[in-house]
Amino acid sequence: MTAGAAALTRLGIRLDRFELAAAFADLGVLVPIAVALIVKNGLQPTAVLLPAGLLYVAAALAFRLPIPVQPLKAFGAIAIAKGLGLDEIAAGALLMGAIFLVLGASGLIDLAARAFPKPVVRGVQLTVGILFLEIAWKLVREPPASFDLHGLSRGWLLALALLVLGSLALRRRVPVALVLAAVAVGVMAATAGDVAGGPSPLSFPSLDGATFWSAFTVLVLPQLPLTFANSCLATADAARSYFGERAARVRPGRLATSLGLANLFSGAIGGMPVCHGAGGLTAHYSHGARTAGAPLAIGGLLLAVALTLGAGLGGLLAAFPLPILAGLLAGAGLLHIGLLRDLRAPAHIALAVAIGVVGAEVHLAVALAGGLVAWWGAVALRR
Repeated sequence: MTAGAAALTRLGIRLDRFELAAAFADLGVLVPIAVALIVKNGLQPTAVLLPAGLLYVAAALAFRLPIPVQPLKAFGAIAIAKGLGLDEIAAGALLMGAIFLVLGASGLIDLAARAFPKPVVRGVQLTVGILFLEIAWKLVREPPASFDLHGLSRGWLLALALLVLGSLALRRRVPVALVLAAVAVGVMAATAGDVAGGPSPLSFPSLDGATFWSAFTVLVLPQLPLTFANSCLATADAARSYFGERAARVRPGRLATSLGLANLFSGAIGGMPVCHGAGGLTAHYSHGARTAGAPLAIGGLLLAVALTLGAGLGGLLAAFPLPILAGLLAGAGLLHIGLLRDLRAPAHIALAVAIGVVGAEVHLAVALAGGLVAWWGAVALRR
């Protein structure tokens, strides 16, 4: 046994075939947003992947469980839709980093977590599951212009995505995600053409008060409730559900601190803002991850790609097969929705479903506020 393998064993980290398969299970969220930020918003590929890779490795060593790393989804969607440039995205990442570093390091977020009962948290997780299904559907019905469709019609994209989704039922016997990742790499290698080596040059932001204010109102405010509820509260809850006492390290405050530090770094180099996410934890877990081997593997791969292929990464990622992305994302969404099965009382189930639907169709902040008012109002009436 090598010194590195012995060190991982002492930390309780495995790198078997199921950990490696699960490492690729959450790419359905990361890749579309990363590609769009590179192709449409002009961010440098190395700056996009470097914060995600570093946070994956840091989270693996700190939490020793398959804690995921994802882009800030609402933040990214708004930035892509509005065509915002590097300066606004960097300012937003710096603000998110500072806010969550303070909330995590001060312990305020752990105190606030006590006000969120399980049905409310399950409602947030249902929202994320529904959003994952919606994103998967849009990937095949309204394919992003930045992706190479490899000559497939929308009907074929949908059929192949359903085939990928169905194949996930074999994940307990076969490392399906690893097979799918190998297929995706083969397709990209065959169709992307020559890829330039080395990292892409970093473009540092130019910031002023107006840029920070624009980023705060347009990007940060819509993202805050989602990051608080899903990245911190729901991820910690999902970790406890899956791993019990082994998840003692995974507290909302520690999650907030880690994503806060990562976003300060991301903003400083003009990169992609990142977070954790309960949906990503479900994706890694459902494909066989039981230790930090999966995040360590995918984090190491992202770092290697950022530093050795960053210069040609835009064309390479655009060739990633959409059916595989959509199928993996839909599978994670369905499994995430399944977290509701531990609710027993009809009133608790109804509250979680109401929060999930309103969160997906209106806004998570509205759903969260309504759910808390309903829960604590009922508690007050009983007293």
